[in-house]
Amino acid sequence: MDNLNYGIVGNCKSAALISKDGSIDWLCLPKFDSSSVFGRLLDDEKGGHMAILPEKLNESKQFYLPRTNILCTRFECEDGIFEVHDFMPRYENQKEKYYSPPDIIRYFKHITGNPSFRIVYDPRLEYAEFETKTVVSDHYIKSNTTKGPYDSLYLYTSFDKQKLVAGEILHLPEDQFILVSYNQKLLRQDVKRAYLKLMRTQVYWLNWSERTTRFKEYNDEINRSALTLKLLSYEKTGAVLAALTTSLPETIGEERNWDYRFCWIRDASMVVRIMTGLGHLSLTQRYLDFIISLLPEKDERIQIMYGISGEKKLSEKVLKHLKGYEGSCPVRIGNAAYKQKQNDIYGILVDVVYQQFKLFPASLEYSEELWTLVRNIVKMVERNWQKPDKGIWEFRNESRHFTFSKVLCWVAIDRAVKIGNLLKQEEVFTQWEKLRDRIRDSILKNAWSEEKQSFTQAYGSDDLDASVLLMESYGFIQASDPRFKSTVLAVQRELEHDGLMYRYKNEDDFGEPQSAFTICSFWLINSLYKIGYKEEARERFNRLLSYSNHLGLFSEDLDFKTKRMLGNFPQAYSHLAMIESAITISEGELSLEEVIREAIK
Repeated sequence: MDNLNYGIVGNCKSAALISKDGSIDWLCLPKFDSSSVFGRLLDDEKGGHMAILPEKLNESKQFYLPRTNILCTRFECEDGIFEVHDFMPRYENQKEKYYSPPDIIRYFKHITGNPSFRIVYDPRLEYAEFETKTVVSDHYIKSNTTKGPYDSLYLYTSFDKQKLVAGEILHLPEDQFILVSYNQKLLRQDVKRAYLKLMRTQVYWLNWSERTTRFKEYNDEINRSALTLKLLSYEKTGAVLAALTTSLPETIGEERNWDYRFCWIRDASMVVRIMTGLGHLSLTQRYLDFIISLLPEKDERIQIMYGISGEKKLSEKVLKHLKGYEGSCPVRIGNAAYKQKQNDIYGILVDVVYQQFKLFPASLEYSEELWTLVRNIVKMVERNWQKPDKGIWEFRNESRHFTFSKVLCWVAIDRAVKIGNLLKQEEVFTQWEKLRDRIRDSILKNAWSEEKQSFTQAYGSDDLDASVLLMESYGFIQASDPRFKSTVLAVQRELEHDGLMYRYKNEDDFGEPQSAFTICSFWLINSLYKIGYKEEARERFNRLLSYSNHLGLFSEDLDFKTKRMLGNFPQAYSHLAMIESAITISEGELSLEEVIREAIK
């Protein structure tokens, strides 16, 4: 479990984490935010898992089938070689309708010999809070809770079911399969059907990757991050998750443990902004539909986050029976941060709407819906921009005038003006432009520290914060402005440690931060490149890529000394920042193949 050496497979309904040696250690069904059926990630004794244990293993290796989300674990044994292809089915079965059931399939591909192994099948439903009973029947293996909320799970396989459940030795003279499903299947499940699902799912992901914009450099890394971000999108509503997991700690043994299986407006909007730039425009459309559906009343407050099905109440609960990742408790489900006030969400959301108007044709009705949303957000900014909030980092017990929140309030009005211009709504320009200028003047006056020669974390503070590196990305200040260059160098000087970045170093609700925030290291790289430190930025970028796991995946945090990954995983924030930095370093230059494709459209 060290360093989160896991791969992710999924189908935009749910997803699983599979360890480097082929054990399913995290899976929630039927959807991302359901209770876990395998949860060893959060308790290696009680959580439950599904492992493959070869009898005569020499070595194993793990990789994705190229340009797909199909994970292959290859076992090379004294008595033979075999591969396990793990995937959750996803493919088109009608026009623009997808088959993506709450299933995970493990396709055992015979390579050579007659390899022998045992399977540990140990589901623990409902976060392992109650006993799970497993019974073998003629057609499937059924597991269900015996107390508490009723839940059940079905396993179909071509292996001997009794031997599988008993953990007895199994042999693989030819291809076999295991299918774990939340639902009882109506059709007979066999190896041929499992193979067909594998092939159709592979075609789906290959086609999806083919639509991803290619750049001159770092295409493999960009594509893997884009595939990961796609897995964190919830097909049913258009919501985008911050991460797949809950309660993976920022620092081992501490209590900075949160549930990230929700849709933060900020995180999701940043993801959509990046994915739009990679050519995946439908994701933007569906996300905007999700946001609009949550705002039925003109005066309704926009929350900073929602459940993936649009839930507005995300009450936090501690699962005291689980000991946590490497003993780091508490294990939390739900997230009390949904009650917080964070003024940065306004700008991020209007920025996405601006992209929508620039990139997509829209009906009159839909344009009117978006224009109403923009006007409502402007009113919210007018009421709130001068008030303190909890900020991008979600300080739980303190409200301040955070610089990043003020900048994003400026972004909200700036983009609203641009949208009004596109829609020829001249009557709003003068009033909104004056508001935009007042916010900008306030930031330049109150967020700048002469002593630090930098924009600071909050008004009247000398504490620095990595979030101010985004001032240039959102157009508030030019990279050529001496104040921005000075800010980048000051932030680097004060927040960098062992080649990685703190978010901030001042104390928060839990003391001083102890780990590096992955996205902040990418933000620094992006900023250094833009102010002219190109070779240093490239060298740092390549080094940071080496701190991913064996599959190129990133979590939320990194340990400064060991560089092991910490925090929830895989983290949308980290992957979107990786893509942005890669595009910056490649200077947005398209590959030759992409140039040709653009020319013949």
